[in-house]
Amino acid sequence: MSSSASSYLFFVTCPKGLEQLLTDELSHLGAVNAKSTVAGVQVEGTLEVIYRCCLWSRLANRVLLPLTNFEAETAEQLYAGVQSVRWLDHMRANATLAVDFNGSTRGINNTHFGALKVKDAIVDQIRDASGQRPSIDKQRPDLRVNAYLNRGRCELSLDLSGESLHRRGYRTQGGEAPLKENLAAALLIRSGWPKMAEEGRPLIDPMCGSGTLLSEAAMMAAKMAPGLGRKQFGFEGWLKHDSSLWMELLREARAVRQQVPEMKLPEIHGYDASPKAVSIAKDNIRRAGLEMHVRISQRELAELKPLTHRSDLPPGLLLTNPPYGERLSEIPLIVYLYRYLGEALKRDFLNWTAGVFTGNPDLGKAIAMRATKQYKLFNGAIPSKLLLFSVKPEYFYRDSKQAEAKASADSEKKASDLPQGGSEMFANRLRKNLKQIDKWARKADIQCYRVYDADMPEYALAVDRYADWVCVQEYAAPSTVDQVKAVERLEQAVAVIPNVMGVPSEKVVLKQRRRQSGKEQYQRLDEQQNYFQVGEGGCGFLVNLHDYLDTGLFLDHRPIRMKIQEWARDKRFLNLFCYTGAATIHAAKGGARSTTSVDMSNTYLDWLRKNLALNGFSEKLNETVQADCMAWLQQQKSQADYDLIFMDPPTFSNSKRMRDTLDIQRDHVDMIRNAMKLLAEEGTLVFSNNLRRFKMDKEALERFEIEDITRQTIDKDFSRNQRIHNCWLIRHKSGS
Repeated sequence: MSSSASSYLFFVTCPKGLEQLLTDELSHLGAVNAKSTVAGVQVEGTLEVIYRCCLWSRLANRVLLPLTNFEAETAEQLYAGVQSVRWLDHMRANATLAVDFNGSTRGINNTHFGALKVKDAIVDQIRDASGQRPSIDKQRPDLRVNAYLNRGRCELSLDLSGESLHRRGYRTQGGEAPLKENLAAALLIRSGWPKMAEEGRPLIDPMCGSGTLLSEAAMMAAKMAPGLGRKQFGFEGWLKHDSSLWMELLREARAVRQQVPEMKLPEIHGYDASPKAVSIAKDNIRRAGLEMHVRISQRELAELKPLTHRSDLPPGLLLTNPPYGERLSEIPLIVYLYRYLGEALKRDFLNWTAGVFTGNPDLGKAIAMRATKQYKLFNGAIPSKLLLFSVKPEYFYRDSKQAEAKASADSEKKASDLPQGGSEMFANRLRKNLKQIDKWARKADIQCYRVYDADMPEYALAVDRYADWVCVQEYAAPSTVDQVKAVERLEQAVAVIPNVMGVPSEKVVLKQRRRQSGKEQYQRLDEQQNYFQVGEGGCGFLVNLHDYLDTGLFLDHRPIRMKIQEWARDKRFLNLFCYTGAATIHAAKGGARSTTSVDMSNTYLDWLRKNLALNGFSEKLNETVQADCMAWLQQQKSQADYDLIFMDPPTFSNSKRMRDTLDIQRDHVDMIRNAMKLLAEEGTLVFSNNLRRFKMDKEALERFEIEDITRQTIDKDFSRNQRIHNCWLIRHKSGS
């Protein structure tokens, strides 16, 4: 039997929530014996079926061909298991190679190390057998190997797709928050678009962004192979690849694409208010070869109408992915956007189907219609929902208040309603806090402090004063809280804050508190450049309440910064994860001999440099280093270079600029050990973090003296929240 006729067991991955749709799709492509699991489906099929999955799947991410699985608790076991495969059966001796590695064990504690071990095993075997060695090409390798380590066992596979199949090749630019192509395809399938397209029904996306929904809709309607625009698949450098079979399948798919310009497809229209988004969408549509069938124009949502130039068209599908308020300051506006969308649907789109995909499903209640179906999906790591509406009067609520009441009644655990006069209760609590906190702050010469910290559960806000400005941050509400109602409560709070705190309303700034990841930790919110100066302990700091997720000054760390200023005289000071360098300024103010500040964000280091200049300190004695702190620590020679070290890492980070992810509970032992190598014999490491459930592993760090000083570092304005941060002093033991 030829390899083309042989049956293979293979695994197809997909975004979470698409497993059943993918199972159905793979069955239509000829795969059998499907077994779905989280984020993937295991199936059987011939080489032709594998090729068809790579070329025709609209939902898959990767197609993996398992080679072996084995126990791999240690690096040695991993190396031996990889060498059990005869690699020259799969690749040429001088081919290029890439390894994707996921998972860890006690003996294999990071993905970079695991990938390196797999690569070494393959390269060593081929070099020993042939005298030649493969080279590494992470971008376009001849063979891509996938290793997945879970519970001490390694699943080793060939990635026959190459890069993820959602990358069709037509989208070189994305909008602000582009949908991945396979997720867009799933939304269309769940909305019933394939059947509607066959019936000639129209499709509109009134907030189309980069046009991904439109491109995928047109390709479905034209029955185009989604993988036809890709430059390379992972199997093309595989020695068991059947090029003649593959070329036959390509000819078949290309024949369909050649007929697309003459096809009569349904009306597919997209609108967006952003000229840039419209330009990007048009370019993407053109690269997909669909410009004859998709119309895109710049249009505000207020201009949304059905396709008026065709009175004979049957009701169609309006499908969109509107913004959903990742930042608190956006939510009040977005509530009205959803409300307007609902009004437009009820007014002009009777008998249509409407689909709204959102990461904030509570906002869908503002549409004031009962959703006929809801599908749980994930947009990356964000839990999201596709809300489907049948635009018929029997599903309409009379107004948004009725919608909110109905949603609240249906909720398994509805949010507590405010008693009458709730905003006055909030105002009274704020006045009471101010009376106590303001007096203390004036006496201590503190300009920036917390006034209110979710004292009332109904108003889950933090209210901070920054001189004559006020920053209001709403804690991210749990899924059981009605977001529309939460916005109303926020508006009530904001309405009373200016009067109670004696500041103009234009000096009250809103932000949202939520965990950030990757570049979100450092990105701008705006471009206003609204910096102003505040004082603390004789130091000046620039804060910015508008442009960034954080303000530039962590208020809860005020006491430890003052202690650093007290301890720093004639010390060599190191500030790790330095942020905007407030601790560095205090150390310099306290007479530090020198300071070194390390952070991955150049934005924050530039901010630190401004703070240095503001306080009259020279960069010659105050070095700034842009680096991943974890990697930087590992690269330093074991010398006692510093007398005082402050390390305040984030709870979690997976920025693309980092070598590995950072998990403070998991990584704190290694971080502290590496920092202590740089600490002078009589020096002190101040270690702090904001993980409420953090537990210091004193057993693993038993060779150091560890003193918990958390209570000493929490000031009066944070006394309600004793777990706002943790703080320790760590020193070398005498004679160690």
